[in-house]
Amino acid sequence: MINRKFFVFLLLSLLGGIIFFTCIPFQKAVIFEMPSNHQLLAYIPLDGKQTFQIQYTHSIHLSEVRETYQVIEDDRLQLVELMYEDMAIGMPQDASEGEVFEKIDGKYYIKNMRRTFYSFDLRVGQVIANHRLIYQNHVYPFHSFVEPGTTIRIKVDTLTLWELWKGVNVIER
Repeated sequence: MINRKFFVFLLLSLLGGIIFFTCIPFQKAVIFEMPSNHQLLAYIPLDGKQTFQIQYTHSIHLSEVRETYQVIEDDRLQLVELMYEDMAIGMPQDASEGEVFEKIDGKYYIKNMRRTFYSFDLRVGQVIANHRLIYQNHVYPFHSFVEPGTTIRIKVDTLTLWELWKGVNVIER
């Protein structure tokens, strides 16, 4: 016969473990989720390096575009730089107030951008765009963790151990 105190101790330990594993914030990350149901698709654990880039091929003029984001206070994302190769339809012709517009080696840059978001949605290209995530000088194709044509939400959040376990760590792919 199991001692009643031992049984209560086991039950409380199990309950505490479940709460710790599923509820306690553990790791800050840039996360990629489904906007409709917040299903975690993938994440990048943040460990000092607070900048990442999204690069893609523009669907109209078929040239490369690279957006650079920085994680800032209050778990916001800040678009800090935009690089593109063609000033055609859909691309800015100049910088906004406080930003710097430059042409370097045939590419256009808008620097010193301060556009902030708590999250933004991105439709991952099916054919031409070939969206890529660039983090710590490594390139990770979006199609390696999300189906092309899917709309995803990108934001900063703190994940629990359970979410870390069930999500895809983009860096470890």
